[in-house]
Amino acid sequence: MLTIYSGIILFICFLIFKTILIVSERENIIIERLGKYHATLLPGIYFLIPFIDSVAYRQEMREQVIDIPSQSVITKDNIQVEIDGLLYLKVMDPKKASYGIGNYLAASINLAQTTMRSEVGKITLGAIFSERDEVNAKIISEIDKASDPWGVKVLRYEIKDIAPSRQVVDTLEKQMEAEREKRAEITRATAEKEKLINVSEGRRQQAINVSEGEKQKRINEAKGRAEGIKLIAESTAQSLSLVGAAIDLPGGDAALKMRMIDQYIEQLDEVIGKGEISLFPAQLASLKGIVDELKGSGKASLGRGDLNG
Repeated sequence: MLTIYSGIILFICFLIFKTILIVSERENIIIERLGKYHATLLPGIYFLIPFIDSVAYRQEMREQVIDIPSQSVITKDNIQVEIDGLLYLKVMDPKKASYGIGNYLAASINLAQTTMRSEVGKITLGAIFSERDEVNAKIISEIDKASDPWGVKVLRYEIKDIAPSRQVVDTLEKQMEAEREKRAEITRATAEKEKLINVSEGRRQQAINVSEGEKQKRINEAKGRAEGIKLIAESTAQSLSLVGAAIDLPGGDAALKMRMIDQYIEQLDEVIGKGEISLFPAQLASLKGIVDELKGSGKASLGRGDLNG
């Protein structure tokens, strides 16, 4: 009797287990009735018909992150690199995700890898680093088109690691070193060029300053000479005016003639004194002395004549 009752109790528990179904918030459940799609159960509690209704699929409704395995890819410039990534997707239609494809996760991974190979093969290695966002956007677009019949939405794709081979890394390092050396040479050449330009500009400015100084000096000297000539001319004019005024006075004509005689004798005495050839004895050559004697004699005679008178 106990065995029969125990069996009945176990059977009732089994029926309850098969009848009551609780769906959690994070998932949707696909129910099949007699092997055919019946309903999609949202979060909540449900009662099923034992042996007629069955749970066919449980679909995760949260956003899922899929790690795309690393794979070898050839770039446009024939460089082999290892690239992996992360794919973010979400089930939008549980029915399509259940019946549209056998395993949408595996399909998404394979599609992401093939699309990545295709897109990376169109660009160079340098473009992968500089245009990573564009590559990600293209991969998302291609996967999203293919995954639409699966009821899956691709949210984003991120290239995680880009690892060139050891030989490529060595080549890139040498190239970068050569590029840095080139930039350094250009910088040094530019600095030397600017130095020469500054030196030449300094010398040019110095030459201009010197020439300007010389020009101003000549102008000042010319002005000085002009002022001197002007002063001499004014002084000469004044002296000539005074001489002319003196000539108009009584006895002025005689005084002028006497002055001219004195100057003539002084000049003649100076010329004879500098000459190397004597035309007559030195004591006779001094006409000034003779004339002075004559003047003295004449004045003495005039004085005696006045006295006699």
